[in-house]
Amino acid sequence: MEPKTSKKREAFLVGLVQMACGEDPRKNVIFAEQEVRAAAKLGAEIICLPELFATRYFCQEENPQHFDFAENLGGTTIARFNALSAELEVVIAVPIFERRAAGIYHNSAVVLDGSREALGVYRKMHIPDDPRYYEKYYFSPGDLGYKVFDTPFARVGVLICWDQWYPEAARLMALSGAELILFPTAIGWVPEDRNDAGKQQLEAWTVVQQSHAIANGLFVATVNRVGVETRGTSDTDGIEFWGNSFVSDPSGRLLARANTERSETIVVSCDRTAIEDSRRNWPFLRDRRIDSYQNLTKLFVD
Repeated sequence: MEPKTSKKREAFLVGLVQMACGEDPRKNVIFAEQEVRAAAKLGAEIICLPELFATRYFCQEENPQHFDFAENLGGTTIARFNALSAELEVVIAVPIFERRAAGIYHNSAVVLDGSREALGVYRKMHIPDDPRYYEKYYFSPGDLGYKVFDTPFARVGVLICWDQWYPEAARLMALSGAELILFPTAIGWVPEDRNDAGKQQLEAWTVVQQSHAIANGLFVATVNRVGVETRGTSDTDGIEFWGNSFVSDPSGRLLARANTERSETIVVSCDRTAIEDSRRNWPFLRDRRIDSYQNLTKLFVD
């Protein structure tokens, strides 16, 4: 049986659209399209937008009216970006607030290859419920598993934001042949944490994802939003999204990193020979003791 590795050329180019998201979904979509075009002009072949990019981060409060932001997978946003994918001959990972049925919604990402339309959908598996991140109110947990999509440029997995903290998710994608994991994200500081723990939070977020790249011998690309988004009660009652979108190679080296405060689109060349080199020198997949991991299927080992 042939291994699940790409037969494509040595390097693929990843584009990340870091953006500030405003009140008007139409303007957010127009800006995202503009930046996808800019990334493609710079040579990007696989382009990723931030989590829930079409709207402000509405999960800061529990408000039933926010369900009106959701749309079906066959809606206008996906149709628009699929046409763009076909025009530019690129792959685009498009996060969406998915309305699956009445009362069933997901935090999803659709991987689009214009010539073949949607390669597939990933639904966020790990759903947080923290102050200002009340996602369990809006989203059902994903039920499609950890899928890897065979694009014309690389084998790509998608995980979304809170999924970033779970090594099991990244490992399962590596075992399915992923060369690149995309992490569309919406994460930042709440005012009461910025001064005391802000630096440590940002470093932890970066390091845990670099560790996924190292432990699995693949590329990791994370795209975040920027700007302060309030809940409307005061200028300080909200989240300051910290940007810092980045690409890590299989050794954990940051190939590029965006800024903290403004929209920025970065394009990074990923040399897939680094995957082979990493896995030869750090053969973590070879040395796994799969006979000893039974307790991973338990919530906790008493």
